[in-house]
Amino acid sequence: MRKLLFVFLAALTLPAAAGLVYVVDAEYQADTLVYVVDAEYQADLLVYVVDAEYQADEDGLWYFVDAEYQADITIYYVDAEYQADLLVYFVDAEYQAGWNASHELEGRLH
Repeated sequence: MRKLLFVFLAALTLPAAAGLVYVVDAEYQADTLVYVVDAEYQADLLVYVVDAEYQADEDGLWYFVDAEYQADITIYYVDAEYQADLLVYFVDAEYQAGWNASHELEGRLH
């Protein structure tokens, strides 16, 4: 019984698996600096914007929230590739979303 209670309590402390994203107004407010590239092959992460919060359960599936407190991650769009922590390309289909290659932020965007 103690083990079950421990597992339950430990699960409550884990962050929710969701790509809930809020775009901030200033670079210093952001968790991650993002640059949107022109081609899929240039991106670290291929992003698909989902229609509902519950669908954003992977790094590449993003749902944009209206308030910072709702977000799992805050981003700021930078003007140049060299300024970015993450290069993204927005795709048209959910199955295309995901990492192009191994990245230090993998698993941390939700």
